[in-house]
Amino acid sequence: MGDLSGAFRHISSDEVDPDADWSLPGWLYTDPEYFAVEMERVIRPSWQIVCHESDIAASGAYRTLDYLGESVIAIRGEDGAIRAFANVCRHRAMRLVEGPAGCAKKLVCPYHAWTFEPDGRLSGVPMKSDYPALKLEENGLAPVAVEIWRGFVFVRLVDGGFPSVAEMMAPFEEEVAPYRFEDMRRIGDVRLRTRDVNWKNVGDNYSDNLHIPVAHDGLTRIFGKSYEISDHGWADRMKGDLVDKPSANFWERFYQAHLPEVPHLPAQSQRRWLYYKLWPNIAFDIYADQIDFMQWLPLTPTTSVLREMCFALPDERREMKLVRYANWRINRVVNKEDTWLIERIQQGMASQSYGAGPIGKSEVCLRSFARKIRAITPEARLHKAPAPGWSRK
Repeated sequence: MGDLSGAFRHISSDEVDPDADWSLPGWLYTDPEYFAVEMERVIRPSWQIVCHESDIAASGAYRTLDYLGESVIAIRGEDGAIRAFANVCRHRAMRLVEGPAGCAKKLVCPYHAWTFEPDGRLSGVPMKSDYPALKLEENGLAPVAVEIWRGFVFVRLVDGGFPSVAEMMAPFEEEVAPYRFEDMRRIGDVRLRTRDVNWKNVGDNYSDNLHIPVAHDGLTRIFGKSYEISDHGWADRMKGDLVDKPSANFWERFYQAHLPEVPHLPAQSQRRWLYYKLWPNIAFDIYADQIDFMQWLPLTPTTSVLREMCFALPDERREMKLVRYANWRINRVVNKEDTWLIERIQQGMASQSYGAGPIGKSEVCLRSFARKIRAITPEARLHKAPAPGWSRK
């Protein structure tokens, strides 16, 4: 695909985008040919979160991430560095490790016992003299790019010209710094939830502001009219501040009343819920009591898997543990509401009656995302799908 900086230089605002007042068309959420193009141009070159540094603290500790038919290992070396590799033996393409996590001083292929070091070097081959073409130094594990931002480990399959995580989050550094991300620890197992939706529908809904007062009674009760969204190029920011009026719902009222003070946070952050969506499919929900991360990984044109983890600073206060449980109860309802919405939107996207819908000026995050998609693949401007084979012309 090459560097995309040139494409985005010319499509940087609504004023120069002739399609700015239209949403992405429905066929982009169902079409197999477009899906294949999008995986190569959007998902494969994008940063994906794997874990927190503390999840692989020991030498040889690793975490895996599977997507787009690839399996990636992020592993801590004996030198303390975190590296990532394709989870593929260089001999016969056998998967080296199974499962989401583990620890190994060496990665030994279960097929023919080829042995790799945590730094990727091939160090052992049974019957080595039987391979005339073999050079150990040329058959180490295939490296995968790694970025560590504030304690979180990200990987990228290929370089496509997109900005780093640090660049995407640069506008918010002053706001997020007090939360001490680097010191956080995971407080629950990784959750995987399959959804019958195109991956973009998850992200569109996450950054949509107009549905909050319509579809989320709970968030409306605890935020009042304080919910706001803003587009910052490669990242969206959403926020809501807890109101003082007690909610009629037990768990919302409990959270409002018992959220303890977090000494290291500034006053405006004590009762603020922050949401950041990073290009193209990662989100952080930031609360005073914890941080939730979610990414929506494409499976097929009409299915995705939501991968979720929760992190928090160590805090043994009883009220903090109860508030974290209340947070989960509140957001479990929100997630259920959103699932109902996006599954029905996905069904509507498949209707031949739907092309593209008008998009409001206030829908700045949806506008920003659609603008990037159209810049990457110009065919995304078409309200109806082109004839099959368009991507090969």
